[in-house]
Amino acid sequence: MEQLVNLFVMTLPIVIPILAVLGLIVIPAVKIVYQYQRGVVFRFGKLKSIRQPGLNLILPWIDRMVKVDLRTRTVILTPQEVITRDNVTVHVDAVVYFNIIDPERAVIQVEDFALATEQLALTTLRSVLGRSDLDELLAHRDRINERLRDIIDEHTEQPWGVMVTLVEVRDVLLPENMQRVMARQAEAEREKRAKIIHAEGELDAAEKLVQAGAKIASEPVSLQLRYLQTLVEMAGERTSTIIPIPLDVMSALTRLVKD
Repeated sequence: MEQLVNLFVMTLPIVIPILAVLGLIVIPAVKIVYQYQRGVVFRFGKLKSIRQPGLNLILPWIDRMVKVDLRTRTVILTPQEVITRDNVTVHVDAVVYFNIIDPERAVIQVEDFALATEQLALTTLRSVLGRSDLDELLAHRDRINERLRDIIDEHTEQPWGVMVTLVEVRDVLLPENMQRVMARQAEAEREKRAKIIHAEGELDAAEKLVQAGAKIASEPVSLQLRYLQTLVEMAGERTSTIIPIPLDVMSALTRLVKD
């Protein structure tokens, strides 16, 4: 036992430097890339390769690995004050979803792809909304979202390797005076629809009365039946005394008055 201890003490000055050297070489050489990442390896500052997920070995102190996250990122744009094409000032905020499809270009072609995409989205948002009417912004927001996504993706996918998957205009704040104007407009529109519906009902009723008159004129018996039915309905109300007069008597009196 004493010999083993003496041997350990004797070899300790040799083992420690060896372990230190191995630590300086092995530890920097081992790189773990997660499933949602890709590793961009540079050797002496020049692009060497793209490493896949798993355990990767590089040359320590010679190679440098930059890990790029491929998961979808969410950027909430700062609320912007925009003047629409019809000169209405609105406050708009939006959210942008994007992810990396080419790690090489995302690292080499742009310094900070997230910041660059955000600033490009802000500029595009102001530009697109400035060419849109307020009615389009409120009623057809999906078209504006699609237009924003196409324009931003066109400037990011090919040069930077960043694919914009979705752009959503979340909220549109209008000035109070514009809200009151729109409320009056909506009220007037509802009144207009109500008057149109009432007029259409009157027209339908008049057409039905004309048809009923033509039918009664062609069938005198139906007029007699309708007269008796009306008397029965009036008698059921018990609001006044009703003296029924036959229709033939009324017709004779009418002819007498005319003569």
